[in-house]
Amino acid sequence: MPEPVDSVAVRQRVPAISWRRRITDHLMTGVAVLTVVLVLAPLIAIFGYLVYRGVGSINWAFLTQTPKPVGELGGGMANAVAGSAFILGIASIIGVPFGIGAGIYLAEFGRNRFGSGIRFTADVLNGVPSIVIGIVAYSIVVLYQKHFSALAGGVALAIMMVPTICRTTEEMLLLVPQALREAAYGLGIPRWRTTLSITLRTATSGVITGIMLAFARVAGETAPLLFTAFGNQFWSLHYDQPTAALPLQIYVYALSPYDDWHRQAWAGALVLIILIVTAVAAVRYAVRRGTFGAA
Repeated sequence: MPEPVDSVAVRQRVPAISWRRRITDHLMTGVAVLTVVLVLAPLIAIFGYLVYRGVGSINWAFLTQTPKPVGELGGGMANAVAGSAFILGIASIIGVPFGIGAGIYLAEFGRNRFGSGIRFTADVLNGVPSIVIGIVAYSIVVLYQKHFSALAGGVALAIMMVPTICRTTEEMLLLVPQALREAAYGLGIPRWRTTLSITLRTATSGVITGIMLAFARVAGETAPLLFTAFGNQFWSLHYDQPTAALPLQIYVYALSPYDDWHRQAWAGALVLIILIVTAVAAVRYAVRRGTFGAA
Protein backbone atom coordinates (compact mmCIF):
# COMPACT_ATOMS: atom_id res chain seq x y z
CA MET A 1 0.00 0.00 0.00
CA PRO A 2 1.58 3.34 -0.99
CA GLU A 3 2.46 5.77 1.81
CA PRO A 4 0.15 8.79 2.12
CA VAL A 5 1.43 11.89 0.40
CA ASP A 6 0.94 14.05 3.53
CA SER A 7 3.18 11.88 5.71
CA VAL A 8 5.91 11.85 3.07
CA ALA A 9 5.80 15.65 2.84
CA VAL A 10 5.97 16.03 6.64
CA ARG A 11 8.91 13.66 6.86
CA GLN A 12 10.73 15.56 4.16
CA ARG A 13 10.26 18.86 5.99
CA VAL A 14 11.63 17.52 9.34
CA PRO A 15 15.40 18.06 9.38
CA ALA A 16 17.68 15.28 10.61
CA ILE A 17 19.11 15.58 14.10
CA SER A 18 22.57 17.11 13.87
CA TRP A 19 25.66 15.34 15.15
CA ARG A 20 26.29 18.17 17.59
CA ARG A 21 22.90 17.63 19.25
CA ARG A 22 23.43 13.87 19.34
CA ILE A 23 26.85 14.24 20.97
CA THR A 24 25.51 16.78 23.47
CA ASP A 25 22.63 14.44 24.38
CA HIS A 26 24.94 11.46 24.96
CA LEU A 27 27.41 13.64 26.88
CA MET A 28 24.76 14.98 29.26
CA THR A 29 23.35 11.49 29.75
CA GLY A 30 26.82 10.26 30.65
CA VAL A 31 27.30 13.13 33.10
CA ALA A 32 23.98 12.30 34.77
CA VAL A 33 24.94 8.63 35.10
CA LEU A 34 28.36 9.63 36.46
CA THR A 35 26.83 11.83 39.15
CA VAL A 36 24.57 8.96 40.24
CA VAL A 37 27.62 6.70 40.50
CA LEU A 38 29.54 9.33 42.48
CA VAL A 39 26.63 9.64 44.91
CA LEU A 40 26.14 5.90 45.36
CA ALA A 41 29.83 4.94 45.49
CA PRO A 42 30.55 6.37 48.99
CA LEU A 43 27.37 4.80 50.36
CA ILE A 44 28.26 1.39 48.93
CA ALA A 45 31.87 1.74 50.10
CA ILE A 46 30.85 2.64 53.66
CA PHE A 47 28.32 -0.17 53.90
CA GLY A 48 30.79 -2.65 52.41
CA TYR A 49 33.50 -1.64 54.87
CA LEU A 50 31.06 -1.95 57.77
CA VAL A 51 30.17 -5.47 56.63
CA TYR A 52 33.87 -6.33 56.27
CA ARG A 53 34.79 -5.07 59.75
CA GLY A 54 31.65 -5.91 61.68
CA VAL A 55 30.00 -9.05 60.36
CA GLY A 56 32.59 -11.32 61.99
CA SER A 57 31.70 -10.04 65.48
CA ILE A 58 27.93 -10.46 65.15
CA ASN A 59 26.83 -13.63 66.90
CA TRP A 60 24.12 -14.83 69.25
CA ALA A 61 25.97 -13.55 72.32
CA PHE A 62 26.33 -10.10 70.77
CA LEU A 63 22.57 -9.90 70.21
CA THR A 64 21.45 -11.36 73.57
CA GLN A 65 24.03 -10.38 76.20
CA THR A 66 24.93 -7.14 77.96
CA PRO A 67 28.47 -5.68 77.88
CA LYS A 68 31.13 -7.50 79.88
CA PRO A 69 33.25 -5.69 82.49
CA VAL A 70 36.58 -4.19 81.42
CA GLY A 71 39.13 -6.93 80.81
CA GLU A 72 36.64 -9.70 80.01
CA LEU A 73 36.15 -10.84 76.44
CA GLY A 74 32.75 -11.37 74.88
CA GLY A 75 29.47 -9.83 75.84
CA GLY A 76 27.14 -7.95 73.54
CA MET A 77 24.90 -4.96 73.00
CA ALA A 78 21.43 -6.42 73.52
CA ASN A 79 20.55 -3.76 76.09
CA ALA A 80 21.77 -1.02 73.73
CA VAL A 81 19.62 -2.35 70.85
CA ALA A 82 16.54 -2.44 73.08
CA GLY A 83 17.42 0.94 74.59
CA SER A 84 17.74 2.57 71.17
CA ALA A 85 14.33 1.23 70.16
CA PHE A 86 12.87 2.50 73.44
CA ILE A 87 14.32 5.99 73.10
CA LEU A 88 13.34 6.26 69.44
CA GLY A 89 9.84 5.15 70.37
CA ILE A 90 9.59 7.96 72.93
CA ALA A 91 10.95 10.44 70.39
CA SER A 92 8.41 9.34 67.78
CA ILE A 93 5.50 9.56 70.21
CA ILE A 94 6.48 13.15 71.03
CA GLY A 95 7.85 14.41 67.73
CA VAL A 96 5.56 12.90 65.09
CA PRO A 97 2.25 14.45 66.30
CA PHE A 98 3.88 17.86 66.80
CA GLY A 99 5.56 17.74 63.40
CA ILE A 100 2.45 16.66 61.52
CA GLY A 101 0.29 19.17 63.37
CA ALA A 102 2.67 22.01 62.58
CA GLY A 103 2.83 20.95 58.94
CA ILE A 104 -0.96 20.87 58.68
CA TYR A 105 -1.21 24.35 60.16
CA LEU A 106 1.40 25.76 57.78
CA ALA A 107 -0.21 24.20 54.70
CA GLU A 108 -3.85 24.97 55.50
CA PHE A 109 -3.83 28.02 57.77
CA GLY A 110 -0.28 29.39 57.82
CA ARG A 111 -0.35 32.06 55.11
CA ASN A 112 0.37 34.82 57.62
CA ARG A 113 3.21 36.26 59.70
CA PHE A 114 2.85 33.62 62.40
CA GLY A 115 3.16 30.88 59.79
CA SER A 116 6.22 32.56 58.30
CA GLY A 117 7.78 32.63 61.76
CA ILE A 118 7.15 28.91 62.20
CA ARG A 119 8.74 28.14 58.83
CA PHE A 120 11.78 30.24 59.69
CA THR A 121 12.11 28.52 63.07
CA ALA A 122 11.82 25.05 61.52
CA ASP A 123 14.47 25.88 58.92
CA VAL A 124 16.81 27.19 61.62
CA LEU A 125 16.24 24.10 63.79
CA ASN A 126 17.18 21.89 60.86
CA GLY A 127 20.62 23.48 60.87
CA VAL A 128 21.24 23.58 64.62
CA PRO A 129 24.05 21.18 65.71
CA SER A 130 22.71 18.14 67.51
CA ILE A 131 24.95 18.73 70.52
CA VAL A 132 23.22 22.08 71.09
CA ILE A 133 19.85 20.35 71.10
CA GLY A 134 21.26 17.86 73.60
CA ILE A 135 22.26 20.71 75.91
CA VAL A 136 18.78 22.22 75.59
CA ALA A 137 17.16 18.89 76.49
CA TYR A 138 19.59 18.60 79.42
CA SER A 139 18.46 22.02 80.65
CA ILE A 140 14.71 21.42 80.38
CA VAL A 141 14.49 17.73 81.34
CA VAL A 142 17.63 16.41 83.06
CA LEU A 143 18.01 19.36 85.43
CA TYR A 144 14.29 19.14 86.25
CA GLN A 145 14.43 15.40 86.93
CA LYS A 146 17.86 15.73 88.57
CA HIS A 147 19.13 12.64 86.72
CA PHE A 148 19.64 11.31 83.21
CA SER A 149 16.83 9.34 81.62
CA ALA A 150 15.43 7.78 78.47
CA LEU A 151 12.74 10.47 78.49
CA ALA A 152 15.36 13.20 78.22
CA GLY A 153 16.94 11.38 75.27
CA GLY A 154 13.57 11.00 73.62
CA VAL A 155 12.83 14.71 74.04
CA ALA A 156 16.19 15.65 72.47
CA LEU A 157 15.59 13.42 69.46
CA ALA A 158 11.98 14.59 69.16
CA ILE A 159 13.15 18.21 68.91
CA MET A 160 15.35 17.17 66.01
CA MET A 161 12.53 15.27 64.29
CA VAL A 162 9.89 18.01 64.43
CA PRO A 163 11.29 20.48 61.84
CA THR A 164 11.89 17.79 59.22
CA ILE A 165 8.43 16.29 59.65
CA CYS A 166 6.83 19.74 59.76
CA ARG A 167 8.31 21.00 56.50
CA THR A 168 7.83 17.71 54.67
CA THR A 169 4.19 17.49 55.75
CA GLU A 170 3.57 21.05 54.60
CA GLU A 171 5.06 20.41 51.16
CA MET A 172 3.12 17.15 50.72
CA LEU A 173 -0.19 18.78 51.67
CA LEU A 174 0.42 21.66 49.27
CA LEU A 175 0.72 19.10 46.44
CA VAL A 176 -2.85 17.89 47.03
CA PRO A 177 -5.11 19.43 44.33
CA GLN A 178 -7.29 22.27 45.57
CA ALA A 179 -10.22 20.70 43.71
CA LEU A 180 -10.40 17.93 46.31
CA ARG A 181 -10.83 20.46 49.10
CA GLU A 182 -13.45 22.41 47.14
CA ALA A 183 -15.40 19.24 46.41
CA ALA A 184 -15.48 18.41 50.11
CA TYR A 185 -16.58 21.94 51.00
CA GLY A 186 -19.34 21.66 48.41
CA LEU A 187 -20.64 18.56 50.16
CA GLY A 188 -20.82 20.48 53.43
CA ILE A 189 -17.84 18.81 55.12
CA PRO A 190 -16.18 21.08 57.72
CA ARG A 191 -12.71 22.35 56.96
CA TRP A 192 -11.06 20.48 59.83
CA ARG A 193 -12.64 17.22 58.72
CA THR A 194 -11.64 17.84 55.12
CA THR A 195 -8.04 18.42 56.21
CA LEU A 196 -7.82 15.25 58.30
CA SER A 197 -9.94 12.83 56.26
CA ILE A 198 -9.21 13.93 52.69
CA THR A 199 -6.17 16.18 52.37
CA LEU A 200 -3.96 14.41 54.91
CA ARG A 201 -5.05 10.97 53.77
CA THR A 202 -4.24 11.80 50.16
CA ALA A 203 -0.74 12.90 51.18
CA THR A 204 -0.16 9.94 53.53
CA SER A 205 2.65 8.42 51.48
CA GLY A 206 4.66 11.65 51.39
CA VAL A 207 4.06 12.36 55.08
CA ILE A 208 5.23 8.87 56.04
CA THR A 209 8.34 9.40 53.92
CA GLY A 210 9.10 12.59 55.85
CA ILE A 211 8.64 10.79 59.15
CA MET A 212 11.05 8.05 58.12
CA LEU A 213 13.62 10.62 56.94
CA ALA A 214 13.47 12.26 60.35
CA PHE A 215 13.63 8.85 62.07
CA ALA A 216 16.67 7.79 60.06
CA ARG A 217 18.38 11.08 60.81
CA VAL A 218 18.07 10.87 64.60
CA ALA A 219 18.55 7.10 64.95
CA GLY A 220 22.33 7.41 64.76
CA GLU A 221 22.75 10.58 66.83
CA THR A 222 25.20 10.32 69.71
CA ALA A 223 25.82 13.87 70.95
CA PRO A 224 22.28 14.57 72.25
CA LEU A 225 22.24 11.26 74.14
CA LEU A 226 25.51 12.04 75.92
CA PHE A 227 23.71 14.82 77.79
CA THR A 228 20.38 13.04 78.25
CA ALA A 229 20.18 9.22 78.21
CA PHE A 230 23.83 8.97 79.28
CA GLY A 231 24.04 5.19 78.74
CA ASN A 232 23.81 2.11 80.93
CA GLN A 233 25.76 -1.15 81.12
CA PHE A 234 22.70 -3.07 82.26
CA TRP A 235 19.10 -3.62 81.18
CA SER A 236 16.97 -0.55 81.78
CA LEU A 237 13.68 0.19 80.02
CA HIS A 238 12.35 2.70 82.54
CA TYR A 239 11.64 6.11 81.05
CA ASP A 240 13.05 7.92 84.10
CA GLN A 241 16.38 6.06 84.31
CA PRO A 242 19.64 6.23 82.32
CA THR A 243 19.33 3.94 79.30
CA ALA A 244 21.79 2.33 76.93
CA ALA A 245 21.69 3.15 73.22
CA LEU A 246 23.60 1.78 70.25
CA PRO A 247 25.21 5.10 69.24
CA LEU A 248 26.40 5.67 72.82
CA GLN A 249 27.77 2.13 73.15
CA ILE A 250 29.56 2.42 69.82
CA TYR A 251 31.07 5.75 70.89
CA VAL A 252 32.35 4.33 74.20
CA TYR A 253 33.78 1.20 72.60
CA ALA A 254 35.43 3.13 69.77
CA LEU A 255 37.31 5.34 72.26
CA SER A 256 38.50 2.40 74.34
CA PRO A 257 42.01 0.88 74.01
CA TYR A 258 40.70 -2.70 73.77
CA ASP A 259 40.67 -4.54 70.45
CA ASP A 260 37.67 -6.65 71.43
CA TRP A 261 35.63 -3.51 72.12
CA HIS A 262 36.74 -2.08 68.77
CA ARG A 263 35.42 -5.19 67.01
CA GLN A 264 32.13 -4.88 68.85
CA ALA A 265 31.92 -1.19 67.92
CA TRP A 266 32.12 -2.14 64.23
CA ALA A 267 29.48 -4.81 64.77
CA GLY A 268 27.25 -2.33 66.57
CA ALA A 269 27.57 0.18 63.72
CA LEU A 270 26.58 -2.52 61.22
CA VAL A 271 23.59 -3.58 63.32
CA LEU A 272 22.50 0.06 63.64
CA ILE A 273 22.59 0.59 59.87
CA ILE A 274 20.70 -2.65 59.24
CA LEU A 275 18.00 -1.75 61.77
CA ILE A 276 17.50 1.71 60.24
CA VAL A 277 17.31 0.36 56.69
CA THR A 278 14.94 -2.42 57.78
CA ALA A 279 12.63 -0.03 59.61
CA VAL A 280 12.47 2.42 56.71
CA ALA A 281 11.95 -0.33 54.15
CA ALA A 282 9.20 -1.97 56.24
CA VAL A 283 7.26 1.27 56.60
CA ARG A 284 7.62 2.09 52.90
CA TYR A 285 6.37 -1.39 52.01
CA ALA A 286 3.40 -0.98 54.34
CA VAL A 287 2.57 2.37 52.74
CA ARG A 288 2.70 0.94 49.23
CA ARG A 289 0.44 -1.92 50.31
CA GLY A 290 -2.06 0.62 51.60
CA THR A 291 -1.81 -0.23 55.30
CA PHE A 292 -1.41 3.45 56.26
CA GLY A 293 -3.53 4.95 53.53
CA ALA A 294 -3.24 5.70 49.86
CA ALA A 295 0.24 5.49 48.44
